[in-house]
Amino acid sequence: MKRLGWMMVLAALVLGLLPGRANAADLQLAGKSALLMEAETGTVLYESNSHEKLAPASVTKVMTMLLIMEAIDAGRIGWDDTVTASEAAAAKGGSQIYLKVGETMAVTDMVKSIAVSSANDCACAMAEHLAGSEAAFVEMMNQRAKELGMEDTNFVNCTGLDDGENADQHRTSAHDIAIMSRELLVNHPDIKKFTTIWMDTVRNGAFGLSNTNKMIRFYEGATGLKTGFTSGAGYCLSASAAREGMELIAVVMGCESSPDRFAACRSMLDYGFANFALIRAEITEPAAVPVKLGVQEQITAVPGGETQLLIDKGQRNQVTTQVELEPEVVAPVSQGQRLGTLTVRAGEQVLAQVPMVAEQAVPRLSWSDLFLKILRRTAASA
Repeated sequence: MKRLGWMMVLAALVLGLLPGRANAADLQLAGKSALLMEAETGTVLYESNSHEKLAPASVTKVMTMLLIMEAIDAGRIGWDDTVTASEAAAAKGGSQIYLKVGETMAVTDMVKSIAVSSANDCACAMAEHLAGSEAAFVEMMNQRAKELGMEDTNFVNCTGLDDGENADQHRTSAHDIAIMSRELLVNHPDIKKFTTIWMDTVRNGAFGLSNTNKMIRFYEGATGLKTGFTSGAGYCLSASAAREGMELIAVVMGCESSPDRFAACRSMLDYGFANFALIRAEITEPAAVPVKLGVQEQITAVPGGETQLLIDKGQRNQVTTQVELEPEVVAPVSQGQRLGTLTVRAGEQVLAQVPMVAEQAVPRLSWSDLFLKILRRTAASA
């Protein structure tokens, strides 16, 4: 059995087909929609109305932070770059650090303020810094959403505020929030330096920040990620946590109270950590295949696919691996050429089959090399 897709996992959960696992349908969650995803594989472990298009409030800023981190990691901007607050940024309402028109601040403090205190003014200032205007930045947000396959999403601003033109068209889903949250956490892990801050300051200690995500302090292993609230959206949350080498993302939208959103994400995360484990299939013995007529006599075989597997936690101590390789190959051998199969089992159940491939190319011996090799062998046996 190859890695289960999200539809197969969900069906198995609902039907109780996976051994030793509590029924996900027993989760009683507040909110209009919810989803639980394992970050490394992207497997959905639980969902409820996950594609319903709803207002996300400040959870919008997951995409804002993703675009900022992509620009930083690509070298287009730096952590020490100076950002100047425009009149539009300073005028943003809701959560803010009260930027003044013309005030300057380093990218580091801007990102910290967005991640920790959900600062709308900083989000707008960063949008303008990256794209020239918030409108241009929103185009970038929607383009990135399309690239990530976020089919339920349409952004009209970088903050999630309900005010402004076309605010009623600012929509996404729990499914899409999980996708962009995963992209941010897995591919830009430096964001966790900010999303795990409980309390800090900016402006040389003059302005205090307190994380709007209370799970950072009160949930073991919490790594982020972003809260959101407006009167139109209700209370929303994308919460992430890591334990025993596995990171989970729990999303809930449209809760009636802040305690409800934290309780919903806590329940999903507890369910995930109690029932699932992420393992890496290990090869315990050297995997090499003899090469006939090659410039080297053997080639190392390595896994040519994903060896990280999401499994039922009860199977963790039953996992075994078996490597089956070709008895020999004839040169030339190309890099990535299939040489065999890695089979991962839990007891008698096949969890995955991964191709074993050539780690590097092996050219064929030339006629002159082959002639010299025959001479050496003849001389050695004389």
